[in-house]
Amino acid sequence: MQRSHYLAKLMGPVFMAIGAGMLLNRPIYPVMADEFLASYAFIYLSGLLALPLGIAVVLAHNVWVANWRVIITVFGWLAMLGGIFRIVYPQLVQRVGGAIVHLAAAPLLGGTLLLVLGGVLSYFGYRGEA
Repeated sequence: MQRSHYLAKLMGPVFMAIGAGMLLNRPIYPVMADEFLASYAFIYLSGLLALPLGIAVVLAHNVWVANWRVIITVFGWLAMLGGIFRIVYPQLVQRVGGAIVHLAAAPLLGGTLLLVLGGVLSYFGYRGEA
């Protein structure tokens, strides 16, 4: 359980900051995403960062339980799989990412989801220390 609290305290504030940034700067995020997706090198580099991060989380916290801790595990697996796809299929990531980025509701939905998940992780991570 200590590892869950540690990872929740690490991931929660990061997710909240990203979510708040997406909500407060909604017009900028599609522009940034377009710039990012225009470069196979950026896509590949992000895969090189996401893959070991995801593997580290999965190795340290592969916990499949019906409570808040599964959020950490799911994000570990998503980071790992996302890293693999970015490294192996950057052209697919570019195509799918471009389609998602141009959905009008993407920054609002993504930002809200990350803000809520970050809040949940922060709550349980920091509350668990009390």
